[in-house]
Amino acid sequence: MIPLRDDNPTSRKPYVTIALIVANVLVFLYQTAQGPYAEAFVMKFGLIPYELTHRIELSPQVSFPAVATIFTSMFLHGGWMHLGGNMLYLWIFGNNIEDRLGPIRFLIFYLLSGVCAVLLFVLTGPNTQVPLVGASGAVSGILGIYALRFPRARVLTLLWLGFFVRMVWIPALAFLGIWFAMQLLFSVPTIGTSSGGGVAYMAHVGGFLFGMLGALVYKRRFEGAPRVNW
Repeated sequence: MIPLRDDNPTSRKPYVTIALIVANVLVFLYQTAQGPYAEAFVMKFGLIPYELTHRIELSPQVSFPAVATIFTSMFLHGGWMHLGGNMLYLWIFGNNIEDRLGPIRFLIFYLLSGVCAVLLFVLTGPNTQVPLVGASGAVSGILGIYALRFPRARVLTLLWLGFFVRMVWIPALAFLGIWFAMQLLFSVPTIGTSSGGGVAYMAHVGGFLFGMLGALVYKRRFEGAPRVNW
């Protein structure tokens, strides 16, 4: 399922959402511009759980504080598809959350979602030596709060099942519920390992759960939000 847009209106320009997308794209362009040093760049600014839990540098020649990589890793990506998918989800679902929380709260919530996503990933794979990169954890937090605060909004979705291709409107709660269930399903075999097809499913789970918690904390911020009928 590929989301294309939602039918959830906003009342103001999502400046922070746009700024985050621009920042992620610029960092990725700089990352790819490193050429043969791109791998070292990722090793330096990506989060390596083993370094964080054992307080040791696996690559002293590209040393960087492990704690700081909790934040820097959120702006690195493994490829154009990885970047594009994360930014698509951030654009579709982030503008409505920024609209209700306001720019400052939204930015703080986004970053905290990423932190919680990283911490759960580290907790379930403390010996992992593969760098964790991507905005997926932070974006997952946005999805979690959206699912509970805008369950009746609809998402125009491209369904692609082999030769079957169709665009359909799906309730946000159903779309995001299926997405989260898939992350849970795929995360179980990867607990305690660095495997998972290159996807940090546990980080997605951690971010989404934090987002659901945020939906409860910021409940009043969503009172009076436009109701979408379907």
